[in-house]
Amino acid sequence: MVAVQSWLRSPCPAVVVDAAGVVHSMNDAAKELLPADVEPRWQHGESVLISERSYAAHRVDHASGEVTWWLLDDTDLRLQRHRAELLTQMSTALMTSLNPERCMSVVAELASTHLADEVLVIAPGTTEGHAVTRCRRGEEPTHELLRIDVDEVVGLSEALKGFPPVPSRWIDPAAAPGWMARDVTSIVVTPLPGHGVPAGALILMRRDQAFAEDEESFARLFASRAGVAMSAAWLFTQQAAITERLTRDLLPPMLRRYDAVDLAGRYRAAQETERVGGDFYDVHERENGELFVVLGDVCGKGLDAAVQTGRVRTTVHALLPVVADHDQMLRSLNQALLTSDRTRFITVVIATVTPRGEGLHVELTSGGHPPAVIVRANGEVEVAKTRGTLVGILPEIITTSDEVVLASGDSCLLHTDGITEAVGGPLGDEEFGEERLLRALRECGGMPAEALAEHVHMLASQWIGDGTHDDMAVVAITAPRRR
Repeated sequence: MVAVQSWLRSPCPAVVVDAAGVVHSMNDAAKELLPADVEPRWQHGESVLISERSYAAHRVDHASGEVTWWLLDDTDLRLQRHRAELLTQMSTALMTSLNPERCMSVVAELASTHLADEVLVIAPGTTEGHAVTRCRRGEEPTHELLRIDVDEVVGLSEALKGFPPVPSRWIDPAAAPGWMARDVTSIVVTPLPGHGVPAGALILMRRDQAFAEDEESFARLFASRAGVAMSAAWLFTQQAAITERLTRDLLPPMLRRYDAVDLAGRYRAAQETERVGGDFYDVHERENGELFVVLGDVCGKGLDAAVQTGRVRTTVHALLPVVADHDQMLRSLNQALLTSDRTRFITVVIATVTPRGEGLHVELTSGGHPPAVIVRANGEVEVAKTRGTLVGILPEIITTSDEVVLASGDSCLLHTDGITEAVGGPLGDEEFGEERLLRALRECGGMPAEALAEHVHMLASQWIGDGTHDDMAVVAITAPRRR
């Protein structure tokens, strides 16, 4: 009798059917939930939707042939499972882009599809205002830059600072400013927490129903993931901009043709994934009309070597106004490198180019660098008589200068050892070598600087093929042909 009373008063609906499938009896919970003429034709474990709630049907067989169906309310469990799956899908969608504007669009689209009728994603303010992405359900997001008073919306100022959100019941939709949606019945404002700093705020708006407490909690979970994605996008963009700016400064400059001097340069970093390396060149125009050309090779590859090239280029630029000649320049540069970093030495060649009549006078000095090559207009090739010790490794260095005169159509080629030591060829194990370079240059007599630099760079690249290589740099100094 006690067991019977317990079954009848169980809060879980239960229906007993006989062997023919006819309802034999129901407990009180089932009578409140189900119509009297119900015909249970459920499958074990099936989800049954009754009065907007979900029930899992569980079958218990008895020896008499009767069956008891228990209906277990799993609405909340299914909702939580659905929301967990939805959060996973949202997180995946949020990580598809590291573009800040695109990321804000994804946040707005997801929120308008699953959480609200209209959404505003507001980025932290700048001197120009707040970047705002607006999206209505079923429409494409739009972007605008607004100058807004964040104190006009309850909780928005706090959300943009990363403070916890206020309950939606504290926000009066009728008091919302004009830049927000009109005719809304409920508003949720929640922060978008980022990596250490707030990534912005999310405003959700509905027109027909208020946000339930569990919906606000789910919105906060979504906002936490959205904030991480937005913060990652902002950080990536910021780092990319910094990298681009620094890389631009570390890359060799674009060379141009001067009135009496034709200049051209080519550069290729050792690693295809990097734009900068240890080879460099620079050209400085002096007040007396001379051009000061420097080309060098820092020990090492990659970013660390590129940073050192930046130091060398800066040091050369600073020394130019105070040094009198090449020897003094290299000695001063040597001392500067010994003071800053003894682990990275350089080889360098410098050239002072002075227009003389229809040609050029070029003074060359080398600090442990491969000698320059003179290419005459008629195809004759000469190697400059420059010698010198490495720069930045010994307290004292020895240098030897050479002077050459370039007639109309003659060129002086400066190059790093990345050209001559390029390994490749038919078997992939042979250096390009100085002799092969000189033979190739005999076919380049009279070439303009741009064509000469490109030709040498192309020959070395073709020799390497798909193999690995060192940094390569080439500068061609040409006396223009006179008409």
